[in-house]
Amino acid sequence: MILSASRRTDIPNYYSDWFLNRLGEGFLYVRNPMNPRQVSEIVLSPETVDCIVFWTKNPEPMMNRLGELKNYPFCFQFTLTGYGADVERNVPDKLTVMAPIFRRLSERIGRERVVWRYDPILFTEKYSPEYHLELFGKLARALKGCTERCVISFVDTYVKNRKAMAALRIYEPGGQQLSAFAERLGRTAAENGMEMFSCCERMDLEHCGIKHGSCIDQTLIERVIGCGTQLRRDRNQRPGCGCMESIDIGRYDTCRNGCVYCYASHDPAGSTSGGRSYNPLSPILCGELTESDRVTPRQMQSVRKEQLSLF
Repeated sequence: MILSASRRTDIPNYYSDWFLNRLGEGFLYVRNPMNPRQVSEIVLSPETVDCIVFWTKNPEPMMNRLGELKNYPFCFQFTLTGYGADVERNVPDKLTVMAPIFRRLSERIGRERVVWRYDPILFTEKYSPEYHLELFGKLARALKGCTERCVISFVDTYVKNRKAMAALRIYEPGGQQLSAFAERLGRTAAENGMEMFSCCERMDLEHCGIKHGSCIDQTLIERVIGCGTQLRRDRNQRPGCGCMESIDIGRYDTCRNGCVYCYASHDPAGSTSGGRSYNPLSPILCGELTESDRVTPRQMQSVRKEQLSLF
C-alpha cells in the first residue's frame, strides 16, 4: 500500500513524534472522516507499506529522525510558496528559512525524492501575477539542483475556506493572461532544471511546458521503490485528480500552519481544536479510542509487481 501522511494535516511539522512512534509499534488507527465512530487499523510493517508520501510545509522537526525511516521507501511533497504571514500565518520566511531547509532535506535523501509544490496559486491585489512570477523565480533559483519536479495548481474554493477567500478578495485572470502566466512559470522551471506539472487542473497547460501530473504519482513511486507497481487511480479524490490509491492517516482540523486557503481546517488562524488532544503515544492521531468506536483491520495489498500477497 501507499501511505499518505497526509493531505489532511502536516504530520512532519507537528506530529512526526507520533508517526515515528507508530512505526515503532507497527500499527496505527485512523478515523473515517465521514463516520468518526468507524476506525481502521493500519498495519505498518515494511512488508505492508510499499511507500510513504509525506506532505509538509516544514519538515525540519522530523529531519533529525529520518534514519528511523530506513526500512521504508518514502518521498516528500514540500509546499513552498511566495505568500507572507497574511496568507500562511505560521510558516517561516520562505527565502531565508524554508528554502535552506528544502536544500538540506534534498541533500539528505536525494533530489528525486523531494517534490516542490508551488500551490495553490491565488491572485489578489497584492499577490498579482507579476508578484508570483518574481517570487517563483527567486525560489526556483534557490532550489536549483535540489529537486526535479515542480507542481502548481490554482486555488479552489471549498466550504471550509469560502469565507477566507472572500476576505482576501481573490480574482481570476482571463484565459489569455493565465496562459501567458503559466508559460512563464514553465519556462522558469525548465531554466532551473525542473519539470513542471499541474495538480488537479482541468485546463490543458501542455503548450506552456506544464504536464498533467499527480501527487501520488506512479512513475515517481516506482522510481523510489525500485520496481514496477500495479497502482490504480484513486476514485475517491476530486474530479481531475490523477493520484493513485493510497491510505491517508491524517485527521482534519489538526494542522497549525494557519493557511487561509486551507480546505482541511475550519480555522484558518491555525488554532485548531483537534490538535489540542494530541498525544504522541496514542495509537490514533489527536485523540483516543472510545468504547463506542468500531475498529476494523484494513485489508491491504502490496502494489509491488514482485510481491502481490495479501496482508
